[in-house]
Amino acid sequence: MTAVAPLENLVAEADRILDTAADIPLRVLGGVAVALSAHGSLLLPRPYNDIDFVTAAGRGPEVVRAFEGLGYLGDQRFNALNGYRRLLFYDTANERRVDVFVAKFEMCHAIPLAKRLTLSARTIPLADLLLTKLQVFALNEKDQRDIVNLVHAHRLSADDGDGINAAYVAQLLGTDWGLWRTSTLNVERVRGALARYELAPEQEEVVRGRLDDLRRRIDEEPKSTRWKVRARVGERVKWYEEPEEVG
Repeated sequence: MTAVAPLENLVAEADRILDTAADIPLRVLGGVAVALSAHGSLLLPRPYNDIDFVTAAGRGPEVVRAFEGLGYLGDQRFNALNGYRRLLFYDTANERRVDVFVAKFEMCHAIPLAKRLTLSARTIPLADLLLTKLQVFALNEKDQRDIVNLVHAHRLSADDGDGINAAYVAQLLGTDWGLWRTSTLNVERVRGALARYELAPEQEEVVRGRLDDLRRRIDEEPKSTRWKVRARVGERVKWYEEPEEVG
């Protein structure tokens, strides 16, 4: 049976992949996940260049077979060397790629996902999705728009049932000073940049209010001993990683 070529529309393609690989624990993250979570109703639209997924540890071979059947070309050398943590696939027809992280998301900081992977149906949980954006030290325009879109589309909550689990965000940041530092910097960066988007007053009020509430919850969260020890060192020692260029 001939594989169907990947769709040009990335959000529709993400849905196609999830439907076809429904028996594999596979969830979307990144900007496409933000669009999926908002059901296409985005306050600040932006273009998408690729799709990112995460899967469970030990499911790499199934993921490889699924993507090959979906019309993707696997990066055999990279996948052989790094398949325990990350997989790469290419959509040659549309000149783009798919990254599949394994068990956790690692860029400037590591976001653990192994125990939370299946809490949501198609994307990673909203709290984790927000964290994957807040952990970017060199925050770019697309990341900022994703954060605004996510916070506008979803209220803060105390669990993962229906909203951004602010309690989980605060708890995770309370154990990791480096992640806390980058995330709180980005909350303030996004908050300070809201005016340039020229949102309707009520829209800006929703985003600003939720960012303020999130920051308050983060500040009120008790900090671990490890957090306090690292906080004494502060910014004298680099607290984030430079994202690796792959592919």
